[in-house]
Amino acid sequence: MSDTKTVDSDRSGSPAPEHAAFATAAGGYYTQVVVIFTAVLLISNICATKGVQFFTHNHLSVGPVTILPLTLDGAFFLFPLAYVIGDILSEVYGFRATRRAVYYGFAMLVLMIACFWIAIEMPAGSLGDSTDSFRVALSKTPQLALAGVSGYVVGQFLNSVTLVLIKERTKEKHLWARLLGSTVAGEIGDTLVFCSIAATAIGISTWGDYINYVIVGFVWKTGVEMMILPISYRCIAFLKKREPTYAPRERAAIFE
Repeated sequence: MSDTKTVDSDRSGSPAPEHAAFATAAGGYYTQVVVIFTAVLLISNICATKGVQFFTHNHLSVGPVTILPLTLDGAFFLFPLAYVIGDILSEVYGFRATRRAVYYGFAMLVLMIACFWIAIEMPAGSLGDSTDSFRVALSKTPQLALAGVSGYVVGQFLNSVTLVLIKERTKEKHLWARLLGSTVAGEIGDTLVFCSIAATAIGISTWGDYINYVIVGFVWKTGVEMMILPISYRCIAFLKKREPTYAPRERAAIFE
């Protein structure tokens, strides 16, 4: 990867610093990254209200575990990006700034649920048919949003803490190890929590389908992270180069 050297080496050419480097979450590109992060979270939680299956004409099971068809939710193609952006936030801005972004996303998700509930409960009068359609489309959103919030909070905190701890040990070297290691930790927590709460909302009613949902979800999300690792490298290199405050931080300040 052409950007690996740029990201993994100290930009000044001086000896490796004692502590890991991060940028301050004030000005710069932090706000833009958090906006994208929050938008992905909201959109994916709405898309997740639809359950989807692939290879439905093939049925394959190993004991109680269903292998085919593959059972997913409608956000499977989008939600992995939340972890990619979370990795970028953690790598460039650190745990405290990522925690703040998680809180922003949590608040916006709660606001979205509240707005949907208010809209569903408003009287429709002679427009009842449209209200029924709206209610059917969004009635499962609170359960899925609860699943999303719970999985998102657990997963993102595990993701951020793991990445920052590895970075404190490796400094600017071995970015790939930080990105993949943190993703595995975060995705395990997120997938178990989300799937356990959301399964019934998307029509999963058997243990075989549930186990399939958990395994496929984890493998898919982790696989996406690996596939777009070159893009993550370039985004991180871009931000590190353009954030003037990017510098080593005292360990005590990393998790405060």
